Amino acid sequence: MLGRVRTSWQTWRTGNTRHEEKASQAVRERSGERRRHNLFEAAAVYVAARAEGDQQRADEASGWVDPGALAFGVDELAQRAIVALARERDVTPRDVARSLLGLPAA
Repeated sequence: MLGRVRTSWQTWRTGNTRHEEKASQAVRERSGERRRHNLFEAAAVYVAARAEGDQQRADEASGWVDPGALAFGVDELAQRAIVALARERDVTPRDVARSLLGLPAA
């Protein structure tokens, strides 16, 4: 109950309602203001575009976040993919990584 009172007080004090927030979001979308992209979203789009040979889309995704953040996201994506493939194939992540890179089994 206290949460409702606090929310009502803040709404009254700032004059900000959910309806107004949605309206301002619609205005931003119409004006062409771009939303911020998550670094993992950028990494996923970047890697998928590179795999498909779509350099324009890869360049676009690389501009969404800082290059260091993109590198971190790509690294995290690679780790998760290796682990998923290793579980699927019932082998070690090391074997999957070497296989994907065309290296002989260690």
